[in-house]
Amino acid sequence: MPWVPELFSAPALERLEEKRRHKLVTVPYFEGLMEDEPDALVKSFAGEPEVHDPVRGRVRGAAAFKAFAAETRAWLTQQKASVEHVAHAHLERHGFEEVVLHLDGQSGPIALPVAITGDLRADGQIDEVRIYFSSWPLAARHANRPPLLQPDPELHEPDIVGDYQRALAAGDVDAIVATFEPDGYAREPAGGSHLHKGQDDLHAFYELLFSNGGGIPLEHCAVIDDGRACVLEYNVVRWGRTHLAPQAGVAVYTRGAGGRLAAARIYDDAEPPLTAPI
Repeated sequence: MPWVPELFSAPALERLEEKRRHKLVTVPYFEGLMEDEPDALVKSFAGEPEVHDPVRGRVRGAAAFKAFAAETRAWLTQQKASVEHVAHAHLERHGFEEVVLHLDGQSGPIALPVAITGDLRADGQIDEVRIYFSSWPLAARHANRPPLLQPDPELHEPDIVGDYQRALAAGDVDAIVATFEPDGYAREPAGGSHLHKGQDDLHAFYELLFSNGGGIPLEHCAVIDDGRACVLEYNVVRWGRTHLAPQAGVAVYTRGAGGRLAAARIYDDAEPPLTAPI
């Protein structure tokens, strides 16, 4: 997700399909932006364009969205951006993408993990797009991001993802490590070297996360699940003993062959109330 391929010009679509080496069901988010075809982007929405961006906030309406798309395209060009695809799914009413943006930063290369979620109509057109990434790789600081969605008390994550959430809320290190495959990993929002793989590394990581007097209960807002990956949009409201202003985030949990988690990739910008750095 999210852009509708048929709305792009034939040369643009040919370039995109040549890059991906297959026929596109949807045009990926950043590739679509970089093609400089704003009308195709606007017409991909069922109504007024609506995008929630970590930097620009809520962007609504055709004129505002076209200005946002042009600004983003110029920034990506200036940063000599390339897109590394991690995962994606296009379901009947929802979709998601995960990428790593590789950028030329002032102090050297930057790898920025980005998650994109979207609500779709039955015909594939977009209702809304939500973008998630941490400001840490770009600015070496966290930014408080207000909620994009409200909690759904009826929402329950399935199977091993539900087990992970219960262990996370309880602050149970052993239980949360047990939800991972032996070679599973957790990646922090900053990406890069902030990746913890294997039972010992995961144990140390979650022990640090829970060192503020308890677990991290999340407000669960929306789930996208294609059987392979489960995407949870949430709000962070408490971290151990510390209550936080509600902050938006999303996590992608991929299932391994053994039925446990092969990966947990986290996308939020909460400031950890911890004495040790993270």
